[in-house]
Amino acid sequence: MRFFSDNAAPVCPQVMQALADVNQLDTAYDGDRWSKSLDARFSELFGTEVRALWVPSGTSANALALAALCPPHGGVVCHRDAHIQNDECGAPEFHTHGAKLMIGEGPGAKLTPESILAVIDLIANDVHRIQPHAISITNATEYGLVYTPAEVAAIGALARERGLGLHMDGARFANAVAHLGCASAELTWKAGVDVLSFGFVKNGAMSAEALIFFKPELAELTLYRRKRAGLLLSKGRYLAAQILAMLEGDLWLANARAANAGARLLAEAAGAERLLYPVEANEVFLKATPEEAASLRALGFDFYDWAPGEVRLVTSWDQSEDAIRPLAEAIRGL
Repeated sequence: MRFFSDNAAPVCPQVMQALADVNQLDTAYDGDRWSKSLDARFSELFGTEVRALWVPSGTSANALALAALCPPHGGVVCHRDAHIQNDECGAPEFHTHGAKLMIGEGPGAKLTPESILAVIDLIANDVHRIQPHAISITNATEYGLVYTPAEVAAIGALARERGLGLHMDGARFANAVAHLGCASAELTWKAGVDVLSFGFVKNGAMSAEALIFFKPELAELTLYRRKRAGLLLSKGRYLAAQILAMLEGDLWLANARAANAGARLLAEAAGAERLLYPVEANEVFLKATPEEAASLRALGFDFYDWAPGEVRLVTSWDQSEDAIRPLAEAIRGL
């Protein structure tokens, strides 16, 4: 009974079938017909012309996105709790060849125009100081909170005003869209996002994420950066096939809705007094004493100790209500 991470969830059957279907002789790298169809398929999804590249991990997607937006001598504003800051082992700095992460604050790991200005307005415009070149936000955030289109648009407007690129880490983008019920375009390019790391692995894929460029020209050098980093896999059709399978019939949204529904079930059992943050995606953060956490583990539940007196529970696309109900009842009984 695992609620540790959606990274541990199984691959959904449609993706496994797609991998079998492309298990045939074809062109190598990204020259196959599946990889070549990604631009058109994502352009259709977002209602605008995009360039779409497959990559094998969320870390590589984020790092390559920031390399496209920020030079080595520049800086990227992100939240103190952002994945690129705490969980990517310096990959953004490595792939940008030294760009600095500039740390902002905000509850629930959310940035606002005001918190971004609190970082960049302190920087003198001279050669001795790292100058900001990009902003990176995470949707849904590391605490499972979702940026609305209006919130993204406010940051997007600031980015345009200050000449900054805007990146969205969308490892759980599907969960954010499912929660809001809005069009993907409203949460991205229409709100000012330049590059999106579109996550699929947490949502049912095996080993494929998509890097979406709403400014197609940004993709040109990224093709070379992807190769130079050792991320241009020779059998790229297996990555493209996973992504296409997830897009077919909006499977990515159906899976995200299922995971979100499971999280709501746990949130209802926990009650407002125990919840640390509103549950808007598929992550639930609870107050729990070490003794309470131990009692849940003794019943066979697996989860992450987030901080002293706090635990994180993550629901997955494949967990039915029947699979989640035992944990809900155990939480209710604490």
